[in-house]
Amino acid sequence: MDITSAEFVVSNSRADMCPQTHLPEYAFIGRSNVGKSSLINMLTKNPKLAMTSATPGKTLLINHFLINKEWYLVDLPGYGYAQRGKKMMEKIQKLIEYYVLERKQMTCLFVLIDSRLEPQRIDLEFIEWLGENGIPFALIFTKADKQSVGKTKASVNRFLNTLKEQWEELPPHFISSSENKTGRQEILNYIEQVNRSLKEQAE
Repeated sequence: MDITSAEFVVSNSRADMCPQTHLPEYAFIGRSNVGKSSLINMLTKNPKLAMTSATPGKTLLINHFLINKEWYLVDLPGYGYAQRGKKMMEKIQKLIEYYVLERKQMTCLFVLIDSRLEPQRIDLEFIEWLGENGIPFALIFTKADKQSVGKTKASVNRFLNTLKEQWEELPPHFISSSENKTGRQEILNYIEQVNRSLKEQAE
């Protein structure tokens, strides 16, 4: 897939105010400071599309971007940023839960994992929650350029092996770097493949 157009459509603080269309939505989520905005900008080849910041936890709304006038890329708030305060954390948690559980157009949730870290409990718990609720998702391991290929591979395998302790079948996963565009084509090809499958089912 080649992205020829990427337009910001709307920001919402409530999932029930998202665009009323039947287009498929691919949402991106992860812990704060996992590199979500950089990844979105890399995928769309637009360095200004999603807001990037040195301060983690800046995305507080559901942001919809229309891609190729065929599907939506959805930027969700990051989870687990403690400095937001308890009330804000609860509000964002409700926002995420409502979108993920109730949004019928959501076709796949891409969960971003920092490839440099040991498996984090907050990520594992979030993934477990997705499984319990039957949410279709895929993993993207970010920041692969920040360490050697061998270290990234070992870290990804460690995370996947941890998942295998509870999961019979692992979700699709991708390794990415916003700096050198690693994983860009694989992620977009996966989205294209799912979109094609949806069209075939509708015919």
